[in-house]
Amino acid sequence: MELAVLNTSGKETGRVVTLSEAVFGVEPNDHAIYLDVKQYLANKRQGTHKSKERNEISGSTRKLKKQKGTGGARAGSIKNPQFKGGGRIFGPRPRDYSFKLNKKSKQVARRSALAYKVKDAAITVLEDFNFNAPKTKEYLKLLVALSATDKKTLLVLPTHSPNVYLSSRNIPNAQVVTADSLNTYDVLHAQNLILCEGSVAKINQLLA
Repeated sequence: MELAVLNTSGKETGRVVTLSEAVFGVEPNDHAIYLDVKQYLANKRQGTHKSKERNEISGSTRKLKKQKGTGGARAGSIKNPQFKGGGRIFGPRPRDYSFKLNKKSKQVARRSALAYKVKDAAITVLEDFNFNAPKTKEYLKLLVALSATDKKTLLVLPTHSPNVYLSSRNIPNAQVVTADSLNTYDVLHAQNLILCEGSVAKINQLLA
């Protein structure tokens, strides 16, 4: 599968890149995508939630009322969960939400996500570029040239470029990553996937 390479002005350069059929042309596996996205979101959770249970509440240990003869239920402590200010029953505790997912399953998921983008014709290949300084205006000009100002975009660079990254940081719905940190969630979240020419070879190599 071949795609034309565009320059930063949005015009064709006359060159084409070949997208590997083993990466971009596979039959998508929805379950693998589900597992990879689930793991990605689970790993982002801090898991620092905590509420006090009955044994952690500060309060009197005096028995509230006599055991019998009141006509009501027995009540032995003001820290009981049924009273206002009491402890919480089975409240949340700090925990680690992360779980293991095999490397091969992750690769299947990423290939599937890229295959969906190919099916939706949502991939643009851009020549390798860099900015001389971090300038949001320059990145906006790039998005205008690619007719992607009103879309969620994911730009994939072959290597980290601080100037390009900083130029995009203030723009809503614009994200920049490197080819070796590409993940399923980001690919699916973006409406338009912009691959730099050099990153295509890297993706082909990493996921083939």
